[in-house]
Formats: sequence, structure tokens, C-alpha cells
Amino acid sequence: MTRLVTVAVVGLVATGGVPEARGDKKVTLTLTSSAFAAGAEIPTKYTCEGPDVSPPLAWSGVPAGTQSLALIVDDPDAPDPAAPKRTWVHWVVVDISPEVTSLPEGAAPKGARVGANDWKKTAWGGPCPPIGRHRYFFKLYALDRTLGLDKASKADVEKAMAGHILAQGELIGTYQKKK
Repeated sequence: MTRLVTVAVVGLVATGGVPEARGDKKVTLTLTSSAFAAGAEIPTKYTCEGPDVSPPLAWSGVPAGTQSLALIVDDPDAPDPAAPKRTWVHWVVVDISPEVTSLPEGAAPKGARVGANDWKKTAWGGPCPPIGRHRYFFKLYALDRTLGLDKASKADVEKAMAGHILAQGELIGTYQKKK
């Protein structure tokens, strides 16, 4: 079952290194997954305890003028949600065509560029929390330009997006190891 989460964006505030959105019009970008509901547990299939493939994602509400989309998936609860010390980056994908409205399970779209995660790999790295239940933020950005970055880090992408975000959508899932 697919659950929807909608984030309305009105001039995003720059927090935690996220660049500000442009403009003053209310823009809504909706990000969903058929694999898990907003706020629910991410199935084991998409984690280090399973085949570790990226979950399917779909979105709507991409605003006019969008030249590309960027996706960042991270975990702000690392290493321990009771005492987080850093945000762990699981996936960075940039230059997604604005005509693309979904990502299939286990794949980035053709033509997109995959950046480096915190395992220093240019691939999806699924949830694998060492302790406790962690939150995983799937953040999709509509941009007024392409970024042209190869193997970029989250910090590189956030810097390049500054002043170019038209809209943002977010989906949060959780995971705690079973073993």
C-alpha cells in the first residue's frame, strides 16, 4: 500500500546545510514509496540485512521550470539515536530528468549521476544501524538547473543546489536491525 506524504514549500529556510528555496509561491512536491508508508519501517529487503536494493520511489508536483531533480537519503541518528553524532549519507543521485516521475526498485534512472555515500561508494547503501531504531530521510529537490557533478558528496550537492531549489519533498522511513 502506498502512503502519501506532502511537503509544502514556501521559501525553505537553510537548516542543517540545506540551501534555501527560491521564490515565494507555494510549491508542493509529493514523494512516496510503494514499499513503506511515511513514518513506517523500511522492509528488510532494502537494508543490509536483506538484498540491500534501493526502494521504489515515486513523486509528483514537479514545478514548471524544473531542469533536474536531486535525491539525498540520509540518517541523522548515527551512530546511536539516543546520542547522535553525525548524519550518515546512504544515497546521492543528481541530474534526474524532470520528466522522470519514479525510480524503480534497485535502480537510479538513466542519465542520472550517482554520488558518493558515506561508505565511499557510488551506489545505494541501505539502512544498517549499529544500535536502535533510526530515521531515514528521503529528500527530493526540484532544481532550476542541472548540477553536472560526478561522484559528488552530499556536501558538494548541497553547495551546488544553493539558490536553485524550486521545491522539495520528503519521505521518512525507519529501521532497526532484527539480528
